[in-house]
Amino acid sequence: MVKLNPFSTFPATADPPQNLPFYNPLPHEPVEPVESPPIRRRPFKGGLYIFTGLLLVGLSVALICQNGLGPVAKLQGNSLLISKSPKILRPSSRGVSAGVSEKANPQFLGRRVASFPWNNSMLSWQRTAFHFQPEQNWMNDPNGPLYHMGWYHFFYQYNPQAAVWGNIVWGHAVSRDLIHWLHLPLALLPDHWYDINGVWTGSATVLPDGQIMMLYTGSTKESIQVQNLAYPANLSDPLLIDWVKFPGNPVLVPPPGIDFKDFRDPTTAWLTSEGKWRLAVGSKVNRTGISLLYETEDFQRFHLLDNLLCAVSDTGMWECVDFFPVSKTENYGLDTSANGPEVKHVMKTSLDDDRHDYYSLGTYDEKTGTWIPDDPKIDVGIGLRYDYGIFYASKSFYDHNKGRRVLWGWIGESDSEFADVQKGWASVQSIPRTILFDNKTGTNLLQWPVEEVESLRQESHVFNNLVVKAGSVLPLDVGIATQLDISAEFKLDKEALEKATKTNVEFSCQTSGGATERGALGPFGLSILADESRSEHTPVYFYVAKDQNGSLKTFFCTDESRSSEASDVFKPIYGSAVPVLEDEKFTLRILVDHSVVESFAQGGRTCITSRVYPTKAIYGAARLFVFNNAKDIDVIASITVWQMNPALIRPYRPGGDDDSSKSSVVLIPVYLFLLVSFLHLIVYKGA
Repeated sequence: MVKLNPFSTFPATADPPQNLPFYNPLPHEPVEPVESPPIRRRPFKGGLYIFTGLLLVGLSVALICQNGLGPVAKLQGNSLLISKSPKILRPSSRGVSAGVSEKANPQFLGRRVASFPWNNSMLSWQRTAFHFQPEQNWMNDPNGPLYHMGWYHFFYQYNPQAAVWGNIVWGHAVSRDLIHWLHLPLALLPDHWYDINGVWTGSATVLPDGQIMMLYTGSTKESIQVQNLAYPANLSDPLLIDWVKFPGNPVLVPPPGIDFKDFRDPTTAWLTSEGKWRLAVGSKVNRTGISLLYETEDFQRFHLLDNLLCAVSDTGMWECVDFFPVSKTENYGLDTSANGPEVKHVMKTSLDDDRHDYYSLGTYDEKTGTWIPDDPKIDVGIGLRYDYGIFYASKSFYDHNKGRRVLWGWIGESDSEFADVQKGWASVQSIPRTILFDNKTGTNLLQWPVEEVESLRQESHVFNNLVVKAGSVLPLDVGIATQLDISAEFKLDKEALEKATKTNVEFSCQTSGGATERGALGPFGLSILADESRSEHTPVYFYVAKDQNGSLKTFFCTDESRSSEASDVFKPIYGSAVPVLEDEKFTLRILVDHSVVESFAQGGRTCITSRVYPTKAIYGAARLFVFNNAKDIDVIASITVWQMNPALIRPYRPGGDDDSSKSSVVLIPVYLFLLVSFLHLIVYKGA
């Protein structure tokens, strides 16, 4: 196998291949370093957090005194400029031709919507406390997550110029535990002819000898989508701050029969039994979504295989394809190259048509290079979804540090872009989730927040065996209810279930009236981010439907229709069916983090992520209720609620022009970050 030398250096700009006449190389311009302005964090509760918070503030003041406040980074053409007074951009749709995930609220397009008079207090409350997000501006797809020398690395689509999509670069942050983050300099910029219109989504492959191959989609001056290779300039750097682009880029161009704007988002590569690497790229032919399959030995030269990895008619463009194995027998993750009789393979795609992430379980045949679904009725794009709310462009990676597969997803906004511009930021990333095969049902995956998020838990409030009568609502005294980790289980009486009224009415979360529509066996659940009178509230609930044959089918829903009094907010009812096996209780976990709500039913068989923008149920006015709107049955509820601390998400501050100055300023917050994380871990383990 021919190996790349990750320590070599290359010219700043590579000329395009001579056999691609439609490319026009652009001259290289030097890139200046970027600073980030300070971020305001909420105060910690407890002595340890007060101490560490003051320590961080002291360090920030010292750094500011030494280096001054960071200017704002702006991209213009293929160079990064520095401006002290950012220009506010008016939002506008970029259109499908942009070929990437941009924010779009279809219900607002083509018609006037009254703008709600948001004030700074309301908008400030919306910023999350323990979900990952940049200090400001726009973010979308997660990119190339990996683990290297004790650090989790996370890259993401980022606009350093404004709170709307555009000028896309790769942001970069690192963490010891997937919860507390340190922002680093931008990793990849659009500074070459093959990515001048954007450094788009990509994936990392870690080779057995430790080399890291980062493949990403670049958009050329003519908006042609090509695949490019980058790798660390110095593998001995734990932070992987400097990246080098391969001089022979692009390594892949759209093959014959594929439109130049329908070729993007390469997957992590997996190793075959013959020692070759394979990866997939999303595309479409007419209305058929496809994943093209390539093979390589050196990540420089690729061969397109004759067979498609997967294709499903009438699903449109496939973005952000992901392909990985799960164990049928063990409760741990598998390396991306794993295969065998005890393995199923997950095929996942993000559909550009409806902006949802779909997956299916099946069998991968290495010899033919094809993947076959277990059940064609729930094939990719027409069946199961990772999440039934606002969750898109997800990316997983194998965490060899803890032997698990970890998933991230982009949580977009569902307010207006004008509000995003006003608050100065848009979008967050989901709490990382572990992925396992559900060997109880054999038909779906289980997604669950990584265990490290529990280190943020503070005091708990326990409510055991609450009898919630049919048609009743009970307040839960948990204090301020804007940063919570909630675990709940509900039990229904078997005799009452047998006597409950049968119906031939087909239930759907989206069309059956929401949480106010009363049925024999539901809805019942929790009402979050509610004000005292519940004029604003967001119910997360179960609904059990009993058909004429007496069989039960359970649905898991989130009703945002009364979540906010604002008129320029999308307020849908999300949800889907969730498998509940015989003798299982109805179980629910909810992470409430200001405007982001992530809900997991039955151990993660069905997940719903919501964006909620209340105008009154904020700060100290936010409350939590348990309710049962069923007609024929009482519910017994047991609920534990933890208040949650904020995560430490630190800005990056480069130093002077000389290397030693830069190194000293980088290392001080890194060491402090490690100290705080270590102290936090001690408290968590000792609790």
